[in-house]
Amino acid sequence: MPGNGMEPRALKYEQTLMYGRYTQDLGVYAKEEAARIRKEREHRKPGREEQARVAELREYDESRCAKCKICCVHSQRILLSRIGEDWIFLILLGLVMALVSWVMDFTIAVCLQAHKWMYGGLESNVFLQYLAWVTYPVVLITFSAGFTQILAPQAVGSGIPEMKTILRGVVLKEYLTLKTFIAKVIGLTCALGSGMPLGKEGPFVHVASMCAALLSKFMSLFGGIYENESRNIEMLAAACAVGVGCCFAAPIGGVLFSIEVTSTFFAVRNYWRGFFAATFSAFIFRVLAVWNKDEETITALFKTRFRLDFPFDLQELPAFAVIGIASGFGGALFVYLNRKIVEFMRKQKAINKFLMKKRLLFPAVVTLLISTLTFPPGFGQFMAGQLTQKETLVTLFDNCTWAQQGISEDFMFRGASNAWKNPKTNVFVSLVVFILMKFWMSALATTLPVPCGAFMPVFVIGAAFGRLVGESMAAWFPDGIHSDGSIYRIVPGGYAVVGAAALSGAVTHTVSTAVIVFELTGQISHILPVMIAVILANAVAQSLQPSLYDSIIRIKKLPYLPELGFGHQEVHGVAGLH
Repeated sequence: MPGNGMEPRALKYEQTLMYGRYTQDLGVYAKEEAARIRKEREHRKPGREEQARVAELREYDESRCAKCKICCVHSQRILLSRIGEDWIFLILLGLVMALVSWVMDFTIAVCLQAHKWMYGGLESNVFLQYLAWVTYPVVLITFSAGFTQILAPQAVGSGIPEMKTILRGVVLKEYLTLKTFIAKVIGLTCALGSGMPLGKEGPFVHVASMCAALLSKFMSLFGGIYENESRNIEMLAAACAVGVGCCFAAPIGGVLFSIEVTSTFFAVRNYWRGFFAATFSAFIFRVLAVWNKDEETITALFKTRFRLDFPFDLQELPAFAVIGIASGFGGALFVYLNRKIVEFMRKQKAINKFLMKKRLLFPAVVTLLISTLTFPPGFGQFMAGQLTQKETLVTLFDNCTWAQQGISEDFMFRGASNAWKNPKTNVFVSLVVFILMKFWMSALATTLPVPCGAFMPVFVIGAAFGRLVGESMAAWFPDGIHSDGSIYRIVPGGYAVVGAAALSGAVTHTVSTAVIVFELTGQISHILPVMIAVILANAVAQSLQPSLYDSIIRIKKLPYLPELGFGHQEVHGVAGLH
């Protein structure tokens, strides 16, 4: 205890170049902690606490304001019994997270707009354009890496692997502190504002969990159930749902995703907490967008308008199944590539030692490489390099078919979709180049020592793959697949939705990505093909690789035991786990 000079300890943590790791075994830590508590009890004088408590009660009874204090305590109890402590906590959690999410999105949009403004203002000189294009993200990523390293190295990465570990009962005290919260929010804002292929969803689960932990500490000052530490686990489970809910304005998908990703055994009594907090948070998040006049009313984040009378033909289902199976292999390959990049860098002892001394050199070099390849007048013209992730998704979910007659030169582009138009190549080449380049770029970028997630980049890659299949179908069947003599054109945007759900589901080993997609687009017209593709993608990916979060748990050597899966005999060799 602090009063006895014995501070509570956490597991020993070592910050490495890519993904920090734990250097202490959980069993050794548990034995040492038990010995420390035993020693502490031996040194404690018997009766000291009881004497202090009696003196405090006597002083309380004899004070002049005793009646006032008693009145305040009774009023507090009545208020909390009528309204309920859970409701107050969940409303506060949803409100705070909605505000944080909206402010972050606003700041990120300003950063990306400033990047485009700098680049666009130098049209007369290509060299200066290039310098502006690459310098801006390098500065932001370097600042994010440096700031996070100095303030709280635990803020690096997604945060979902740590939350899985914490919800399994392991105490990682340094992961839910105010310092880590500040480092995560500021570092993530800078990382996403740089325009690198990084995501917001995973880190926001961690941010929401830290917010819940800090709120629990604040509310414990007023007494009540939050003085009980075991209660915090229930609130963390609700917070994980809020993180996804206020990120995508998808409360239902957020609750299901948080259950799938973070929980092995889920207490049903937490179900309503997650739904209430996530719904309130998503509602406030979208109300703020309307208040800022970004939207006219509360709508889906990536609103689509696919036809409802005949969304797809039954004969298109094999194409959707192909997207699902291919996404399963693609998701497994992404997890494998991400892990191999980290293992390769760790094995190169000389390079690793040098980069550990120059910690900011690695993120700067990687950012320089990626931004150089996406430079619009250069190689970026073949992969819509000037589009942000949000603009890319809007164009890929476009309702209009880019191919009118199946001839690549006759593609119809509108607005931001013009970025996919290149006089030297057709849109099929642009989509293939985009998928291949973004695939390894995202796998590399997610290993940077900054707060970042992989869900959104994978989501965009999946949408591009689905769009490629959809445009191919539109080219092969320019008048649509005939059904009873009627002509219904192929809708490539629907294929993009299916691809996005399938690949993100394959990487995270979740089925709830289908629900997130429905809430993101505001339509469930493609519910059957999306579910078919996501289930097939999961079946393939789970048979080949662990989920991305389980892979990172192994890389970071977190004290966590995975489930003993049926038919996977290598998993049962618990002693051989990394």
